[in-house]
Amino acid sequence: MNAPDPATLFLKSVSYAGLDDGVRLIVLGAVHGNETCGTRAIARVMGEIDAGGIVVRRGTATFVPITNPLAHARRERAGERNLNRNLFPREDPRDFEDRIANRLCPLLAAHDVLLDLHSTRAPTQPFALIGPPDNAGDIEPFAHSRAERDLARVLGVSRFVEGWLGTYAEGVRRRRAAGASGHAADWRYGVGTTEYMRSQGGYAITLECGQHEDPSSPEVAYRAIRNALAFLGLVDAPAPASVSRYEALRIEEVVDRDHPDDRFERAWSSFDRIAKGDIIATRHAGDRVAAARDGWILFPDAKAQPGHEWFYVARSVEGI
Repeated sequence: MNAPDPATLFLKSVSYAGLDDGVRLIVLGAVHGNETCGTRAIARVMGEIDAGGIVVRRGTATFVPITNPLAHARRERAGERNLNRNLFPREDPRDFEDRIANRLCPLLAAHDVLLDLHSTRAPTQPFALIGPPDNAGDIEPFAHSRAERDLARVLGVSRFVEGWLGTYAEGVRRRRAAGASGHAADWRYGVGTTEYMRSQGGYAITLECGQHEDPSSPEVAYRAIRNALAFLGLVDAPAPASVSRYEALRIEEVVDRDHPDDRFERAWSSFDRIAKGDIIATRHAGDRVAAARDGWILFPDAKAQPGHEWFYVARSVEGI
């Protein structure tokens, strides 16, 4: 397959505006180019709207089927870099993702709610990444926690994870203290679509719909879009049921890789359980990295570069 010329690519968004006032919802697919469940689900929903099977009565529903067209054309996670990191408008765009950001960020800011549809490399139960509780802090001030969590509970999944950006920022503080520079020492590098949306006064959910190739992942994404449209009142449809039994986790620790020869004890996957004292990894000098408490491994990256996050640890919380 020939590599596409980035100069020929563009960002496509389609909006359906109801004739009555209401919530402005934006739905993204393929922020990572090899994660296509959202793209397929969006195409299905748009087809139903165009055919009259779904009628947007209130507010606005905006769909971006392919948010990173270069990565999507290459069938890879990223084009020239990860679009879902360091997502801000740029006066001097230096790469393809910067140019996409200059179109995507204003689009996000023009909406109230974001649903960002993703999938995972390894098989896993679908889950939603949600933002922090309401706060007035420096990292991720937020005022719509209740609305965000109410929406998360009707999307059709029963696992929820919070604490991403705050924990990422703690890792940045540690790297700075050790003399790190560049994006590894800048907490803003942890800002992606949902974090940017919250910074603009809205609220947002990342929905991980299952493994990339799992045939059920597009169905999870489709059901989430339909439920969001109904719950937010954009369409006339019965209110979706809120999940009553679920698993809630909070990310509390990030562990960096220090050396190329640091190695995992085994091939970890997200949501693998760990018990206090379990050996997770071994440093190149022989030191063992053991679990400080019972919990879960999240986002392990066997290809992490030294000085960057290697894996996260989460613990169970009472609810969201």
